[in-house]
Amino acid sequence: MRSASTEHPSSERPQRPDAPSGLARKTPLTALDRVPWGDIQDSTGSAAAIPVLLSGIACGDADTARSALDDLRKRICQFGFVVEQATAATVPFLWELAKQPQVTVRAQIIQLLKSIADARQWESTAAVYPKLLNHRENPVAWERAARQAVRARSGELRRLMADEDTEIARATTELARSLGAA
Repeated sequence: MRSASTEHPSSERPQRPDAPSGLARKTPLTALDRVPWGDIQDSTGSAAAIPVLLSGIACGDADTARSALDDLRKRICQFGFVVEQATAATVPFLWELAKQPQVTVRAQIIQLLKSIADARQWESTAAVYPKLLNHRENPVAWERAARQAVRARSGELRRLMADEDTEIARATTELARSLGAA
């Protein structure tokens, strides 16, 4: 007959080891909970799934990260040129992920940032149909905010253009040209 372990009495919980301090500090998604994702919209409705997708990009294997990025792209920059309300809130996290060497889809993230920076769908539509600007939900403002969010972190470009991975360097150079920073 076995006796119960006395290492951790039943009234005490064993302490779980903390995440390595370097990992905790380098995690780019620590501010995800500061964004009211459930209160803003992506192309599917509520943007509540965006944190899960960003986590999949950050921590997933190559297939998981690629799938999560594809889903995220459809939600925040549909068709490669239609941004949503949640796009601007997502951009800072994309920049952080693009800088993390363990992220397997960095070049694709930078390409997504370029698509967001180039987005002019709503502005073009509003030029022909100005009543669009009178809607309660103003997609032109979303588009401008998303482009501004990409530009706000353009200081990251130089470091990424110098990356050893030529695909990342090339994608960053294209983004820099798009922003007028090359």
